[in-house]
Amino acid sequence: MDTKSPDAFRTISEVAEDLDVPQHVLRFWETRFNQIKPLKRGGGRRYYRPDDVALLKGIRRLLYGEGYTIKGLQRILKEQGPRHVQAIGRGAPVGPASDPGSAAPAAGVQPGHERTPPRQPVPEGLDDITVLTAVMAELGECRRILENALKPADEPA
Repeated sequence: MDTKSPDAFRTISEVAEDLDVPQHVLRFWETRFNQIKPLKRGGGRRYYRPDDVALLKGIRRLLYGEGYTIKGLQRILKEQGPRHVQAIGRGAPVGPASDPGSAAPAAGVQPGHERTPPRQPVPEGLDDITVLTAVMAELGECRRILENALKPADEPA
């Protein structure tokens, strides 16, 4: 992508490579964030403007880097607008939109903007399969308890 002017339109493959996400993820984001509006030419070929690319970079940073959920990011776009997310895509700090006199939360999380909790590290000596097997067993026990709780009173447990 270095050979193009910064103002040039980008194809979906160029943007996907730049953001290090598969092309289908960009198409999926278009369905979840109506602010993403690439120019579409014959055959459905997408061309992203520089502002579209900045918005996508901001979305990627908030989803992957900051742990926001799609719903939380939709709320940010609604409340603060795409310019705020574009600024984040261009390297601005994550936090509320520039508003003199507003205090930014320490971690840049605003009330009501859901974040996914960070994944807990797997204890040393255990692999993912061991942990997942234990989780499956625990979920099975939860299901058994729920099924027993939902049975009519006249049925034996």
